[in-house]
Amino acid sequence: MNLKQQLRHDLTAAMRARDDRKKSVLRMALSAIQLAEVEKKGELSDEDVLIILRKEVRSREDALVTIKEAGRAEMAAEEAAELEILKTYLPQLMEADAVKVLAQSAIDEVQATSPRDMGKVMKVLMPQVRGKADGRMVSEIVRALLAA
Repeated sequence: MNLKQQLRHDLTAAMRARDDRKKSVLRMALSAIQLAEVEKKGELSDEDVLIILRKEVRSREDALVTIKEAGRAEMAAEEAAELEILKTYLPQLMEADAVKVLAQSAIDEVQATSPRDMGKVMKVLMPQVRGKADGRMVSEIVRALLAA
């Protein structure tokens, strides 16, 4: 069963269990996936679905920070619960140490010497870590390694 089918199956289960929060979150995720399929004019792979889910998680994390800054504890709790539902569909992300090893090998491969070479390094590194590591963390690690 691919990830999209799993989301649909879990939506059906949430509807039967009358779990309104999970139902809402899964409908939102499936809508985003369907929109991407319409734009692509074809079926999405599991990797593409994961990318969409990561975007949804990131937007919820950003919203959670904004809500907390506004002092809305009740809304923050709801947003955090929705975020946890989405995170259950994402694979475990790579640790920073593993990314650092891959980044160092990519730096050695392209013979990067300064932060100006970050684009070359990222071009080699991102296909290896796409869907497995947070892009922000990867760029921070590469930037730190190139600056050293």
